[in-house]
Order: sequence, then structure tokens, then C-alpha cells
Amino acid sequence: MLGRGRRRSVLACGLAGALALAAALAGEPAAARDVRSDPRAVALLRAAADAASRVPYQGRRFLTTASRSRSMTSRVSVAHTPGDGIRYRSGTAQRGYRPESAAGDTTGFTPETLALLTRNYSVVRAEDSAVCGRRARVVEARRADGSPAGRFWIDAETGLMLHRELIDATGRAVVMTGFTEISFTEPPPEPAVLDGPRNGLARFPGRGGTRSGGEEAAAQWGDELDRADLDGLRELGWPVPDDLPGRLTLHDARRDAGGGTVHLSYSDGLAAVSVFVQPGRLDEAAMDGWQKTVRRGRTVYRAGSLRHWAVSADDGYVVTVLTDAPQSTAEAVAAHLPREADPFWSRLSRGARRLTAAANPFD
Repeated sequence: MLGRGRRRSVLACGLAGALALAAALAGEPAAARDVRSDPRAVALLRAAADAASRVPYQGRRFLTTASRSRSMTSRVSVAHTPGDGIRYRSGTAQRGYRPESAAGDTTGFTPETLALLTRNYSVVRAEDSAVCGRRARVVEARRADGSPAGRFWIDAETGLMLHRELIDATGRAVVMTGFTEISFTEPPPEPAVLDGPRNGLARFPGRGGTRSGGEEAAAQWGDELDRADLDGLRELGWPVPDDLPGRLTLHDARRDAGGGTVHLSYSDGLAAVSVFVQPGRLDEAAMDGWQKTVRRGRTVYRAGSLRHWAVSADDGYVVTVLTDAPQSTAEAVAAHLPREADPFWSRLSRGARRLTAAANPFD
């Protein structure tokens, strides 16, 4: 009969061997790649994330998305008071969690998205420049071949991110966002807005019609899901993978107040994708005006101008994808889900946790 130490060693070696074999069969995961970054450049991005919550400002921001055939731009007035959120247009305040369709919507990184950026790209300094008449330090995220995938302009005085771009493999900027004018002054207080304009309207096609989101997003999506919650959903058949095509990794997951829709946020550190999953079937009659296409043998509905939408359904779930990244990204994600709701590495991860739990009685 094995002693406790011997049994513990056998289990540990068995688990290590299983993981090594899986890695050899499935290929090296993204997290294991050796990506070298300049610590000074990473520090600038980390400081920009801090400045986004610490620095007061007022100004005008824009978002432009571009394809080979056209580009679309939106503009909005913003005012940020530290500790009190960001006001858009006529006084609507955004505090706490706010579902985004692109990393470019914000003026800084979260710890999770910065970690993804440095995992997938080399982050380096580039030549200083200027934005809005202000001196800016420039940081680039580069692919393995050395080509730029993203570029960031950071105010030299305050550390706030002033401008950022997502660049495709041909060197063309496909998402651009930043300030056209800015002043670093404390915004004046605004009177309470009882029924202000919504900051966007999101449609979620599926059984029972549509759902909407706007300035109430923080309350609607306040129920953050942890690892145990996600594993529980997967066991029930929900398509909530950890990874998607294009090195997109799940970094935030929430459920709406009614419990009927899950919002998943994916990013590679540059591009970002919002995925909304709800049980039910897709009412195709309600998709009038959407373009119908077939990807990987699956019907995908697409729409969009500034932002890109894609909708697919299978296995009792409707998946709605929203992103500022190119339309092809939205379609690829929609075609990927929910067919591969339980990818290999997710199954392996759960199996590893079960093996680890089984080893606990010997401790």
C-alpha cells in the first residue's frame, strides 16, 4: 500500500505527465509563448490605466472604424470627474461596469487586458509625437514578425491616453479612437438627469424579442461570474469558452439581472469582442434587414456600420456578437459559437482541477 508521500508524488507526476502530453498534442498555448516587451513601455500603459480614473478632463472624443470600402466615425462630448464617473453628451454618467465592444472605447487598460496585450504582443517605445497640441509618448504593440498591431499616444504630462489605433496585417488602421480636443480641468457639477438620452441601444435577437442596454448597464450587468459559475454554466451546456479564434481570451463574464443572458468579454489586449449568450431559438423572421451569410456551415446574420454585429444560433442558444473590430472578426466568432462550447483546454483545465481535488485527502 502506497504511503501518503508516495501517493502524493504519483498523483503529481501523473498530472504533470498528462499536461505535458496534452501540450504536445494540442500545441503550445498562447500563455507559454516567449513575448519580450520593454518594461518602460508597459509602465506607460499601466500608468495610463491609472490616469484614466485619477485625472479630471473635459473634451471631445471620436471613434472611427474603417474597412477597405468605407469608414464611419462617431463623436461625443465627455467630462470625467475622478470618483464620479464619465458624463457623455448631456449629463449621463457612466460608473462602474460598462459593457464595451472594443478596447479602444476606454482611455486605459484594465489589469486583465494589459496582461493579455503583453502576452500576445511585444510592447515597445516608438518615437514621441503630439496629439491635440500636447506632447505625447508613443507605445507600439508589435506582432511576432515585428509589424505594428496597435499604437498608443500617451500624454507626457498627465499620463492619460490621448489616442489609440488598431492596425491590421496590411498596416492599415482599422479602429481609431481618441480626443480631438481636451482640457484637464475639473468639470462643473451637472444637475440630476431624470430621463436623459440613452448612450446606445443594443438588440439581442432571440426567443421573446429583444433586450436593450444603455446607461443602466452597470445595474443590468452587475452580477459578475467567477470560475465556478462559468464551470457550472458549461456543465449545463452553455457555450462560454475560455478562448476564441484570433487569440481572444475571456477576461470578464457577467449575467444580467434577470438571469437570462450572459455577457462575455474577450480580448487579445488590442481587439475586443462582446458576446451575449441566451437560451432559446433565433426568430429568423425578426432578422429582416440583416445580411445572411454562411460561415463554417452555419448561418450567420450580420449588420453594422460603426460597430459590427453578428448573430448565430444552435444547440438551443442564440449568440450575439458586437465589436468595433472588422466585420470578419464578428462573423468568425458567431460561426465558432456555440458549436465549440467546450474547447479542449477548458476540458483539460477542469480535469486538472478534479485531479488536484482528488489529491487533497492525502495532504
